[in-house]
Amino acid sequence: MHQTVRRIVLTSIGVFSSLLVTTGALGQNGGPNPEPDSLSTKHNPGHSSATPFLTAIPRSGPIRLDGRLDDGAWNRAPMGSDFRQQQPDDGNPATQRTEIRFLYDDEALYVGARMYDDLGGVGVRSQLVRRDQQFASSDFLNLVFDTYHDHIGRTTFTVNPSGVKQDAGQASAMADPSWDPVWEVATAIDSLGWTAELRIPFSQLRFNRDAEQTWGLQVWRNVSRLNELSMWSYWSREEAGGASQYGHLQGIKISGTPSRGEMLPYGVAQYEALKPGPAGDPFYDPHNSAFRAGADIKYRLSSSLTLDATVYPDFGQVEVDPAVVNLSAFETFFPERRPFFIEGNGIFQFGGMNCFFCSNASGLSMFYSRRIGRQPQGSLPPGAEYSDRPDATSILAAGKMTGRTKSGWSVGVLNAVTASETARILTDGVTGHQQVEPLTNYFVGRTQKNLNNGNLTIGAIATSVIRQLDAPLLRSRIPSHAEGLGVDWNWFWGNRSYRVMGSLAGSNVSGDPGAIDRLQRSSARYFQRSDRGNGSNGLFSDAYDPTATNLRGYAGYARVAKESGAWLWEAAVNLRSPGFEMNDIAFLTQADYVYLNANLVRNLTTPTHWYRSALLILGGHRQYNFDGDLTDEQYQVFGQFQFLNYWSVGGFYLRRPGTLDDRALRGGPAVQRPSMDYWSLRMNTDTRKAMSFNADGSLGVRTDGTRTYRFSSGANVRPASNIQINIAPSFSHSESGYQYLTTIADPTATQFDGYRYVVADLTQENLSIDTRVNVTFSPTLTLELFMQPFVSSVDYDRFKEFDAPRSSSRSVYGEDVGRVTPVIDELGRTTAFEIDPDGSGDANAFTIGNPDFNFRSLRGNLVLRWEYRPGSTIFLVWTQDRFSHEPFAGNLSVSDDISGLRGAKPDNIFLIKFNYWLSF
Repeated sequence: MHQTVRRIVLTSIGVFSSLLVTTGALGQNGGPNPEPDSLSTKHNPGHSSATPFLTAIPRSGPIRLDGRLDDGAWNRAPMGSDFRQQQPDDGNPATQRTEIRFLYDDEALYVGARMYDDLGGVGVRSQLVRRDQQFASSDFLNLVFDTYHDHIGRTTFTVNPSGVKQDAGQASAMADPSWDPVWEVATAIDSLGWTAELRIPFSQLRFNRDAEQTWGLQVWRNVSRLNELSMWSYWSREEAGGASQYGHLQGIKISGTPSRGEMLPYGVAQYEALKPGPAGDPFYDPHNSAFRAGADIKYRLSSSLTLDATVYPDFGQVEVDPAVVNLSAFETFFPERRPFFIEGNGIFQFGGMNCFFCSNASGLSMFYSRRIGRQPQGSLPPGAEYSDRPDATSILAAGKMTGRTKSGWSVGVLNAVTASETARILTDGVTGHQQVEPLTNYFVGRTQKNLNNGNLTIGAIATSVIRQLDAPLLRSRIPSHAEGLGVDWNWFWGNRSYRVMGSLAGSNVSGDPGAIDRLQRSSARYFQRSDRGNGSNGLFSDAYDPTATNLRGYAGYARVAKESGAWLWEAAVNLRSPGFEMNDIAFLTQADYVYLNANLVRNLTTPTHWYRSALLILGGHRQYNFDGDLTDEQYQVFGQFQFLNYWSVGGFYLRRPGTLDDRALRGGPAVQRPSMDYWSLRMNTDTRKAMSFNADGSLGVRTDGTRTYRFSSGANVRPASNIQINIAPSFSHSESGYQYLTTIADPTATQFDGYRYVVADLTQENLSIDTRVNVTFSPTLTLELFMQPFVSSVDYDRFKEFDAPRSSSRSVYGEDVGRVTPVIDELGRTTAFEIDPDGSGDANAFTIGNPDFNFRSLRGNLVLRWEYRPGSTIFLVWTQDRFSHEPFAGNLSVSDDISGLRGAKPDNIFLIKFNYWLSF
């Protein structure tokens, strides 16, 4: 299904509303009751039960962090228990007992936990994986703190019986999994079950400076063998839950001053052995090495405000992006992988989009950090024979400040400066230089405020990009400056059963008329379309003007929903005005639309004789452009069931009636899109098993006879508790009856205002196998392998054109009209086609190259990570990338493609990176 993003976001269902990004599959158990609880509770109206609280007491003796809980100080600490299940028997007491205790001193919080098991140590399930990797079949303990006690923040610490750590924070509604604080944990398995001791330095947390701290607290326990998940402060699976229903941790008095500063100096040594380059290229060097060094600095301005800075930053990424073949007019989105940007990025998130089911929709993006340090955007002058241009823009310096002010505003400020980049070029034997990226400053400012006990959140964001444009080629291509401003809100009511969320934003881009003209004609808006309505360029841009020096627009999103209970519903509107443009610092593929979405959901959480839980969704959406044309319409039904054996199956059916497509001709008039029926089915086995499988298949059939189908599967194998193997092959077949090829100026094409928009039948087939092997030698030493062979064939056939704007009928050259003559080279290959569009008519013939091709790629990545001391890591990395491009092919042949891939010369990159964490 082309460009379909299926998002089933169940923010209100089960434990995922509170754990979010912290854990994957969850479970819980309990045990014998050796002593009475010392747990206190108080009543909270509207809550599922009494709200528990625990008191942390000062550490009265030494704590030897060995996971044994045999230090005398633990005996004096109040103990919390009385866990209740959320899965599988919602609301029942946990079958396995859990005890939790808290101590503190001037420097750290200590947590002691005893997880009893009826079977003793034999019943404990564990898995040895690297830090922050999800547990597929392991017991675990998860602690969630709301350190500001504003009923919205989440800072989480998770540990399993093998001592593997997970953490996410800091103190925001969406816990950030990239956060890696320096903390310690020790675990032990014994005849009663397993135990854990944690030491969390206050220097790693953010909190108010009250004389006595009161934090929100939630504790989850998972028992893998029983698939039981229990919680300390209970809410049911039908409730929204979250920080507003946490219990309380009180009594912490922090009299000392935690360390304020951290420094992480690093060094990187890199060697590249690349495939042979083009003959005669004077700039290509297949062998080169480099060393770079720098440091990241973190300084706590207060207990709630942190400044991050970087000197000679290392913005390389250890992991590789997957291979893709993109034939659309829209950019491919790749997630951020660079540590400086992913750590603490939660505060900069804006315009989040939630839906139970939605397709072809995206949230309101105001910041996409991969724009910073992007590939240089400038073009080379005509006649350049060879060039040496940077793969990425150098980042001279970057800094950010995040945290919370005394008045309760969460703030995030980021600023980065990227260098002016120059390409060396060779023209007529003369070496010269061409600027391809200007000196640029990027700024993002974000703030949020929680009100009404976390039930209302308001926020704002401001962005700016300023460039120093010196070269004429750059001035005519890239805007000189761009700004964005937005506000957002999130309001819960009715015991958090109901929710209204939304955002509004405006944008301004300024520059040379040539640069603004490129934006007006881009795939995001196509202002040059001859059938667009006559807009205006007042405060906001809505009319094509090649002399314009500004482009302005607005965007918005609003959703109202019921998110708790057996019956759920939602209704949403999502819009981008034609002039809205944020691609200088954010990610935007499309403007000029109003998207309407609604769903009705039945959430079945009570087990029956044949399923444990089920989810049913009925809904649809419509989309219009700002001229009022219906450009998308869909109706869907979705079902998902988890069976008693913990297998699950889900699927959906979409009906998409025919609508106008105002993007198909890439600047030409809108044409009619055929209707389509689409089916999808997915199956998963029990992921707790040593071997688990999944399979996913889909089929789409259009009324013009084209179809698309896809099949993928995955096998997860754990031959030992510390080894994971994942193999995921996939195959897709996609057809289109009107894939855009080119635009030809022709004054005889009066129906289309003097242009012929040449399209064709397209058949594209993709075959890939994603393979991952993870070996964990200890919680601090891991080896990871990623490998992806990828093959794509693209075949164009039956060149044609639409008969009229806003119609679906097409005339095929050589069949319905005109003539097509293949151009054959000396090797017998068809290299081009001469097309006479009207035979004996007045139109001029034109030639297009044969667009068929095969693309083959093999990408691999081997990473050894060793955290040789807390916060300090060594990486050994080997990356190999080989690819081949065969023109005029267009036919997927496994044997030929494997042979072609085997014969492709590889690029090898070897890298050693080390850092050393210092606290001061």
